[in-house]
Amino acid sequence: MPCTVIVGGFFGDEGKGKIAAYLAMKDKPDLCVRGGNGPNAGHTVIHGGVQYSLRLIPSGFVNRSTRLLIGPGVPVDPTVLLDELRKTDSERRFEVDNQCPIVEPRHKEQESRSDHLSKKVGSTKSGVGACNAERALRMVKLAQQIPSLKPYVGDTVGEIQEALAQNKYVVIEGTQGTFLSLYHGTYPYVTSKDTTASAACADVGVGPTQVDDVIVIFKAYVTRVGEGPLEGQLDREEVARRGWTEFGTVTGRERRAAPFDFRLARRAVQLNGATQIALTKLDVLFPSAKGAHELADLDEKARTFISKIEQETGVPVTLIGTGPAEADIIDLRNSNKPIKAKPLLVQRR
Repeated sequence: MPCTVIVGGFFGDEGKGKIAAYLAMKDKPDLCVRGGNGPNAGHTVIHGGVQYSLRLIPSGFVNRSTRLLIGPGVPVDPTVLLDELRKTDSERRFEVDNQCPIVEPRHKEQESRSDHLSKKVGSTKSGVGACNAERALRMVKLAQQIPSLKPYVGDTVGEIQEALAQNKYVVIEGTQGTFLSLYHGTYPYVTSKDTTASAACADVGVGPTQVDDVIVIFKAYVTRVGEGPLEGQLDREEVARRGWTEFGTVTGRERRAAPFDFRLARRAVQLNGATQIALTKLDVLFPSAKGAHELADLDEKARTFISKIEQETGVPVTLIGTGPAEADIIDLRNSNKPIKAKPLLVQRR
């Protein structure tokens, strides 16, 4: 039952879209399934020279032979979903679960009117938090009730379980980042549900024993959009000087930035049960790494940085992003590279 879960290791914006797109083209999964949160989470994919900014469709859409599903735990905004289906030409291979909760315009209005959410917490005002709250009260509308979604609604859990039973390859795409989790993040500056690998599995109807690999994605530095603590945060001038200035996919807000946080990385590995690490934007931290496809192409400083991540977390770095396109990757999953990880010691407070 080959099944891989992809999750963010920091505060979102780690490059999950890039990694998911690469795996879709390289490994050719039968199913790519969206777990996690709804249209408040953005993923950027650069494929064939075209940039796609996605909020609901799985980033694995780039492989035209892959089925695309959205699991029942994911809030869906029909307008956003239908627009993305058209833009990605994915209508014929897509299914949304009949029990997905629906984000309505009134949910967005509720969040916009809330000073707590829009000003203190820094909500994207996408209506997802209000939708999740209403679902907990058992009052939300479901996808099976929406006429515009009728051609796409089905039993995604049944399809996933059938695929696993037939030994087909399933990739589950999470959203946002570990420390935006409602349970494990920097509360109250968090999103409206859990964002770890176990939650992504629950969102799509996959049990923990059905998962083979959990890939936690870290960026070579840490960024955060909106409010909430960010240890080691640099001032805007220093961020710009280092070339780390970025803007959020959904809101367009400028991201705050800090150097790579090894303490948070260790915690993320533990919370997600990570078996592998994908490291993105190494080329931003080490410009000489840009476009590299082999470990031997990296200079000593870059290799030392990767080695330290492995040593600090106890998990191997198997995918290294060296540019913005999905093919800008060093793939070490089947290599006998000289960098070795050591067992992770649980840090007790």
